[in-house]
Amino acid sequence: MAKVRFTETALRDAHQSLLATRMRTRDMIPIAEEMDKVGYFSVEAWGGATFDTCIRYLNEDPWERLRQLKSEFNHTPIQMLLRGQNLVGYKHYPDDIVTKFVEKSYENGVDIFRIFDALNDIRNMEKAIKVAKDQGAHVQGTISYTISPAHTLDDFVELAKNLEALDCDSVAIKDMAGLITPTAAYDLVSKLKEETDLLVDLHCHCTSGMTPISYYAACQAGVDVLDTAISPLAWGTSQPPTESMVAALQGTEFDTGLDLKLLNNIKEYFEKIKEKYLGILDPISESIDTDVLLYQIPGGMLSNLISQLKEQNALDRYTDVLEEMPRVRKDMGYPPLVTPTSQIVGIQSVMNVLGGERYKTVSNEVKEYMKGMYGKPPAPVNEEISKRIIGDEEVIDCRPADLLEPEFDKFKSEGEKEGFVKSDEDALTYALYPPIAPKFLKGEAEEEELKPAHTIDENDGIGIPTQYNVEVDGDVFEVKIMPTGFMEIEETESGNFKPVEGAVPSPMQGMVIKLNVNVGDKVSQGSTIAVIEAMKMENDIQSEVDGTVEEIFVEPGDAVSIGDTLMVIK
Repeated sequence: MAKVRFTETALRDAHQSLLATRMRTRDMIPIAEEMDKVGYFSVEAWGGATFDTCIRYLNEDPWERLRQLKSEFNHTPIQMLLRGQNLVGYKHYPDDIVTKFVEKSYENGVDIFRIFDALNDIRNMEKAIKVAKDQGAHVQGTISYTISPAHTLDDFVELAKNLEALDCDSVAIKDMAGLITPTAAYDLVSKLKEETDLLVDLHCHCTSGMTPISYYAACQAGVDVLDTAISPLAWGTSQPPTESMVAALQGTEFDTGLDLKLLNNIKEYFEKIKEKYLGILDPISESIDTDVLLYQIPGGMLSNLISQLKEQNALDRYTDVLEEMPRVRKDMGYPPLVTPTSQIVGIQSVMNVLGGERYKTVSNEVKEYMKGMYGKPPAPVNEEISKRIIGDEEVIDCRPADLLEPEFDKFKSEGEKEGFVKSDEDALTYALYPPIAPKFLKGEAEEEELKPAHTIDENDGIGIPTQYNVEVDGDVFEVKIMPTGFMEIEETESGNFKPVEGAVPSPMQGMVIKLNVNVGDKVSQGSTIAVIEAMKMENDIQSEVDGTVEEIFVEPGDAVSIGDTLMVIK
């Protein structure tokens, strides 16, 4: 037995789990030098959802964040979370983009690549692992841990052996939802130590409440590294607190040797930072929720799900969505719930609940998943649901990226021609997020305003009341407030108003990224007329009638709310 080392997650997973990934670079840099003195195994500071959030909400260049952090961390390796062939996006990218992204990530400051695949399909991890090894980086192959009829201890150990054969330096057990019990942690870590020569890292979220006990059991089994978060950003859907785990292991054979006084200075800094972000912190994310043992929703997903339901003014349907998730997951062959499958299952569950009918609206990502474009599901998918979603389309059995043409040069030259791509890093940003990157790269994005904590109302996000009783001179009148948006109305002969026949309302809040029709076009029922990006997924909007497009009220780039009229089809 040797002393256990810690990976600190405050700069990535902790704020992704509790604060919807909203921490700014300017709040990380002042404490980085102090964190560098601690003696961590690594500091996880990049990857995951940070890249997307930087350009979508914070008007920050993620590459610049990485470079700034690298200049502060002189002794501590910087670690990133990489979603295999998905990189930091939500779909598979061609091999040339994967290669360039890993090379540039290493060049800009990433020392340790934690590489995983949402389906534990090793074919989707091979390219990124090879390129990272070629750079001389430490590569941590990853087991996406979950519980289902399709997952066994032997399967996880077999995956680790295959990762070792690819020359990985360590293996991470990535327990996104905090589901691993002390017994399961002991058994899995013991077996990995017996059957491989890899360093073993255990990464868990505290959602279920049992994680610190599982961490101690893992220590007894010989774990090498544990992921923790400085205490103001710990617990709930984040990791166990760094200081508490250091204290718990003091005087044992696993003693970390870390300095609690130094950690206390870091804690005090993050207490002030947390104050600043209280407007984003949701009490649900910060609490223990034993329902996770039923629903298996990972930390980062839970806080994002809450903010997404708020965006849709549907937080009152939270429990319904939680109950729908295991059903959708079973339909999809029990994928582990980790990005992007957590988003795919989560958003489909939201649509099934808010749409009033299961699978009435289906994201493009669900269609691609059912066609095998994300890899091989752990168990067979529900054939009936699959047929409803993709009809008779072929399901592939090769490595999905084998079907993708190289794209890096195309995006680079396109972006250079438009004048917003100045470097390979810019070209990668554009290639990863074509709908949102141009606005950011052109300097037209604005930083999202931080909502002060005191303005949060207990009804926040549940939807604005639409019916009021108003008293005028002692008489009480019932008043209904109708949503407007782009809704077009026409006056009837009696002087009342009614919605225009054929109006196509937006079923969700999001951004129009594509219009498939023009005014005058004839459309048939079921044909795709527009694509809306909502909750990071692309959603086809289909015509419910045969008809002709009479008017279009939106264009690509427009933000729309639920009920806004997109167009009129008569």
